[in-house]
Amino acid sequence: METRFANSPNEVKQFGTEELRAQFLVQNLFENDCIKLVYSHFDRIIIGGVKPVDTTIVLSNEEELKADYFLQRREMGIINIGGAGIVHADGENFTLNKLDCIYLGKETKEVNFKSLDSKDPALFYLLSTPAHHKYPSTIMLKEKSAPLQLGDQSTSNKRTIYKYIHLDGIKSCQLVMGLTVLENGSVWNSVPPHTHTRRMEVYCYFDLSVEHRVFHFMGEPQETRHIVMANHEAVISPPWSMHYGCGTSNYGFIWGMAGENMEFTDMDPHPIPTLK
Repeated sequence: METRFANSPNEVKQFGTEELRAQFLVQNLFENDCIKLVYSHFDRIIIGGVKPVDTTIVLSNEEELKADYFLQRREMGIINIGGAGIVHADGENFTLNKLDCIYLGKETKEVNFKSLDSKDPALFYLLSTPAHHKYPSTIMLKEKSAPLQLGDQSTSNKRTIYKYIHLDGIKSCQLVMGLTVLENGSVWNSVPPHTHTRRMEVYCYFDLSVEHRVFHFMGEPQETRHIVMANHEAVISPPWSMHYGCGTSNYGFIWGMAGENMEFTDMDPHPIPTLK
């Protein structure tokens, strides 16, 4: 598990392209029969990717956690963005098709992952945060997530939002998680941009063709920066940073937040004419 420490806005103002990518971009999330984990000190969130092909992959304990097992003091949200797969949690099997979600509560001891078809493997994207209350492990299918249609084709941001882990959905201690899918011809996400100093956020982009990219904007509203991102890459957004993006084609992205306030609408907008 890789560890990344927090950065202040004053530091980030001095970063060049490679420094920005090294601190905030998470690459190579899905490698065959591997689990990739990155521990961020922004709200102590762990970002991960699991791609089981020919084997069952076990969520093993990590020395950095100083725990008896991975979820002893943590909760976890998992969204599948690949073929059908199974998450096994404490003797129970949960089948996840593409864009289905499962929440695993604190004190879940045994967790492993496998695909139903090695030729179309599951891609389990996960976020884990510290937890101080035990909520039950819960699965939510994409169709049950009350999809919300937003945006307009005239502004190239017509999209569908799927909320999974939030105040009115799957209960958690501090994790908020869902995803957004842009329609053909739409390329902008999260416009107008916003910040929320009560919580950090992570985006993971998916369903982006190999020849296309997303320009992910970050930084303070008066000190904007960008990171060029490919399919199946994630980006860490500090609480002080705004976050929005534009693709060279349409795409989807998983959003996940950790911090003090779990209200989905808790954000401080930064109108487009005020950005620099």
